[in-house]
Amino acid sequence: MATSARWSAIRLLPALRRAETRASVASAASLADLAASPPGLLLLFRSLSTAAARAGKEEARWKEALDKLRNIGISAHIDSGKTTLTERILYYTGRIHEIHEVRGRDGVGAKMDSMDLEREKGITIQSAATYCAWNGYQVNIIDTPGHVDFTIEVERALRVLDGAILVLCSVGGVQSQSITVDRQMRRYEVPRVGFINKLDRMGADPWKVLSQARSKLRHHSAAVQVPIGLEEDFQGLIDLVQLKAYYFQGSSGENVVTADVPLNMEAIVAEKRHELIETVSEVDDKLAEFFLSDEPVSSSDLDMAIRRATISRKFVPVFMGSAFKNKGVQPLLDGVIRYLPCPTEVENYALDQTKNEEKVLLSGSPAGPLVALAFKLEEGRFGQLTYLRIYEGIIRKGDFIINVNTGKKIKVPRLVRMHSDEMEDIQEAYAGQIVAVFGVDCASGDTFTDGSVKYTMTSMNVPEPVMSLAVSPVSKDSGGQFSKALNRFQKEDPTFRVGLDAESGQTIISGMGELHLDIYVERIRREYKVDAAVGKPRVNFRETVTQRADFDYLHKKQSGGQGQYGRVTGYIEPLPAGSPTKFEFENMLVGQAIPSNFIPAIEKGFKEAANSGSLIGHPVENIRVVLTDGASHAVDSSELAFKLASIYAFRQCYSMAKPVILEPVMLVELKVPTEFQGSVTGDINKRKGLILGNDQDGDDTVITANVPLNNMFGYSTALRSMTQGKGEFTMEYKEHLPVSQDVQMQLVNSYKATRGGD
Repeated sequence: MATSARWSAIRLLPALRRAETRASVASAASLADLAASPPGLLLLFRSLSTAAARAGKEEARWKEALDKLRNIGISAHIDSGKTTLTERILYYTGRIHEIHEVRGRDGVGAKMDSMDLEREKGITIQSAATYCAWNGYQVNIIDTPGHVDFTIEVERALRVLDGAILVLCSVGGVQSQSITVDRQMRRYEVPRVGFINKLDRMGADPWKVLSQARSKLRHHSAAVQVPIGLEEDFQGLIDLVQLKAYYFQGSSGENVVTADVPLNMEAIVAEKRHELIETVSEVDDKLAEFFLSDEPVSSSDLDMAIRRATISRKFVPVFMGSAFKNKGVQPLLDGVIRYLPCPTEVENYALDQTKNEEKVLLSGSPAGPLVALAFKLEEGRFGQLTYLRIYEGIIRKGDFIINVNTGKKIKVPRLVRMHSDEMEDIQEAYAGQIVAVFGVDCASGDTFTDGSVKYTMTSMNVPEPVMSLAVSPVSKDSGGQFSKALNRFQKEDPTFRVGLDAESGQTIISGMGELHLDIYVERIRREYKVDAAVGKPRVNFRETVTQRADFDYLHKKQSGGQGQYGRVTGYIEPLPAGSPTKFEFENMLVGQAIPSNFIPAIEKGFKEAANSGSLIGHPVENIRVVLTDGASHAVDSSELAFKLASIYAFRQCYSMAKPVILEPVMLVELKVPTEFQGSVTGDINKRKGLILGNDQDGDDTVITANVPLNNMFGYSTALRSMTQGKGEFTMEYKEHLPVSQDVQMQLVNSYKATRGGD
């Protein structure tokens, strides 16, 4: 009997261990010993059931907390009303007690634009995090910038969020940056709801915007609301799911009054509800059954179908309103709660570093080991502030955590929840939450664990900088503060790079555009009190090869003592179009002509040589180097000899590979009154732009074109003077393309002239 009892206990050990970790019962081994006798087995079962009950209660508590949590981002094109919408959400959820406008004319400015520069310019520069409560749910919100120059802020916000609101302007519709933001949401597989804003403005047409979302963004979407009136007559909304009308009363629209659907709108409501049901049933089997059998669809069935389709990213429900006029924000919040996922409904994967970066699905539960991603850094009043998204486990103040990327063990000195630039101290945070820690030295994209696992989260997509400026402090004494500022900005923003021009000795800063670099120069002035002299903006050209060229180079040097000997033979060739890497090295040596320990030095030599092409000294991209043969010397060969042989071999064959210069080409979208269309189009042609599209939008013409960045300097001034200040444009980096032959000659000659002058 004792033996069979012991076996029963051993079989129960896995369950015991789980119970033990969750509810700290006595050690499993001692309980197994206890189970050697029938009374012991009884005791064991009692302990087990107590532990299981305790663990079950704990799990139910966590599950409920996670079910009532939403992590959302608000993204859109410039001036679509993201920050205004966030301001209203904070007001209605009681986080702020009065509404301030974005431009900060009242001297206060929107809560989420906490930087002085943001308030002055009326734009968002940094994404800001906050949290609020709505109907018993906790909502973490990140308000992101709209300008393409600050695209990294959107990237890193979407990387850590579970859902998003895509704001579209009811007049502007789907604009260039709306397309970029939507592409980013797709990249990180973020479920989203749409919000057509500014229905109070002249020319508002939500149905036009909805059809643009379907055609330009390829959204499978439908409206879940119908507006009551438009422009000046915009009064409220009709909910197509619940079939109720909402009116927003009170000085700030805080009182939502529910009424029946107006009689004069019953026809359009029936039509739009049918369209909504039909669109959702195309991607949801349960709803399709009702639809195909012509059964009436209840509000709850439709509600659940929209939720399933939205979370599986097959459908985008579209809400409407006017954030500025305080209409439609509360139903949007209800929609966020109803249709966007909680943290456990989203699949998040980590890479296990102990198993060759094998993908691991994270449970998203606080019971697992700690896994947290540092997605954003800021220099705060108390040192570096690191924003963390916790994917699994719990983090407590005073805990020791491990930075998997560096292997460093760090103590958590202070844990806070952010509300724009204000913070609230907390003792612990669990899976699904977004918090910030102080005094933790790390880089953006580092993963933290409790040490029991060695997981890293997949990193963000970081675009390459396209523009550079030479900067230097005006006064010699402020050099320390100047370099401190540059180091901090580099750490905060992965798209901001700092380098040194080897020839002139100047400090070069690189970024995503003129505005991006202007903002950083201004921040150096304001935050570090350093006046910086700025050189002319320079474009980040690249070089590449267009055909195969062979190399066979012998590096031989004898000057007393040990000599240098290394011979490399092979060829260079362009990489195929769309290749994921920009430089490839392939070792196709047969036999031991070169000892294998010298191969890394050869690769390093070619990589170093490719950092500076001989046409204009810019990096060489999209190149494949293949090593086929070589020779070594028993005494004189060394890593240095082979590295130098590789550098000289590259220079020797580079000119034979017909190199070309690549320049960044921008996708430019212009919106100008139709009367100025001719002169604007002529000017784009003069700037060697390629016009892709020409659409009519009311009295305006929308022109899209690909234009070399080098020809776009000072364009905003030129456009203003051409259109009497009525034209506007946005541009974003598209790709690097070869320059024309005459431009190449010009660039090469000016490069040679500067080299000759040294």
